[in-house]
Amino acid sequence: MKILVLNCGSSSLKYQLMDMENEQVLAKGNFERIGSENSFGTHKVNGEKYVIEKYVKNHDEAIAIVLEQLMHADYGVISSLEEINGVGHRLVHGGEKFSESVIINDEVVEKIKECIPLAPLHNPAGISGIEACKKAMPNVKMVGVFDTAFHQTMPKEHYLYPIPYEYYEKYGVRKYGFHGSSHRFVSQRISEIMGRKDLKVINCHLGQGASLCAIENGKSIETSMGLTPVAGIAMGTRCGDLDPSVVTYIMEKEGLTPKEMDNILNKKSGLLGMSGISADNRDILAKVAEGDERAEYAMNSYAYIIAQYVAKYAAALKGADVITFTGGVGERGPDEREAICEYLGFMGVELDKEANKVRAEEKEISTPNSKVKVWIVPTDEELMIARDTVNLIK
Repeated sequence: MKILVLNCGSSSLKYQLMDMENEQVLAKGNFERIGSENSFGTHKVNGEKYVIEKYVKNHDEAIAIVLEQLMHADYGVISSLEEINGVGHRLVHGGEKFSESVIINDEVVEKIKECIPLAPLHNPAGISGIEACKKAMPNVKMVGVFDTAFHQTMPKEHYLYPIPYEYYEKYGVRKYGFHGSSHRFVSQRISEIMGRKDLKVINCHLGQGASLCAIENGKSIETSMGLTPVAGIAMGTRCGDLDPSVVTYIMEKEGLTPKEMDNILNKKSGLLGMSGISADNRDILAKVAEGDERAEYAMNSYAYIIAQYVAKYAAALKGADVITFTGGVGERGPDEREAICEYLGFMGVELDKEANKVRAEEKEISTPNSKVKVWIVPTDEELMIARDTVNLIK
C-alpha cells in the first residue's frame, strides 16, 4: 500500500511517498516560495536530488508537479496515480473539533474552515492541498492528521487561561498545543523500547520550532505551546512565554501595530533576538566557542528555560520515568542536551556524557544509576501520518 503524505504551509509544500508494506520512503521533496516568481522545488529519489526551478502560483500547481515527478520517465517510482492508495494531510489546527485523525469528507473540510481564525495562514493552505488532491485523484481516500489532536486529552484546568471565561466561550481562546504527531510518535516508540505502556514521559521536541509535552499512559496531559505555536520555550525566532505587558509596553513605545508586533514575536525573537547572531544553534555555539558573551547568554537561557519546563512537567505528572529528546536540535545537539540535564540532578537525572556524544541516533544517554532515564528518539511525523492514513482507509 502506497501513501502520499502532504504538509502544506502558507507558501510551501513538503511531501513523501511511502510504501507501507515495509514503511520505506520511495520519494520525498518540497516546494518553497509558492506564489513567488522565484519558487522552486526539490525531489529526492534513492539518494539523488533533482531541482525544479519553476514558477508555481498555488498549491494546485505544486501538487500537479509533485505527481508528475512521482511518475517521471527517468526517475519515477510509480507508473500511474492508481498506485497511490491514500493521501495523508498534515493539518495544523483542528481546534476542539478533532481529537483524532479522520477520513476527509465535505463535513470535515467545513470544520477545518471553521478553525481558520485559529490558524489563518496554515489552515487555508491545508484546505488548498485537500482540494488539489481531490481534483487530481478524485477516487483516492484522504485522511486529515491534526497537530492539535493529540493534546485534546489535556484536563480542562491545564488548557484554560486565567482570563475572563467569556473569551474561551466566544473565541475558543485556550491552550491547544502543537507537534502532536511528533509527541505521539515518540511516546509510542519509547513505550516499545522500554516495554511499558504506563510510562510518564517528558518529551522535548527541540528544533526551530520547539515544544515539550508531558505524556502519561500514552496521553498528553500538558504541553508548552498554547493558542498558537509562539508560546512555551524560547525557539529559533519565537519568543516563547513572557510577561504579556512586555507586548503592550513595546507596542506603545515603538508605535507598532498588532501585526508588526506579532512579526517581532514570531520571527525576530527567541535565540535570534537574544544572540543577535542567528536562529541556528550551531551558529550561536560557534560564537560561544569564540567567547561571545551574548551568544553564551542566549544558549544558557535556552537550556535554563527548557529545564524549567521539564521540572514543571515532572510536577504535572507527579514524577517522571523518562525524558526523551527529539527534533533537529534534540536529536543532534549533545551540548544542548548536556546543558539541560545539568539542571535536573535534583530529579535523579544522571547523564552519561560519553553516551551523549551522538547525533540523530536512537540511544539511551543516561547512566545505569539515573533515576529518570534519558533517551534520544528520532521522530518521524510523516510515518505517523502515513500509519494513521493506512489504519483509517482500511
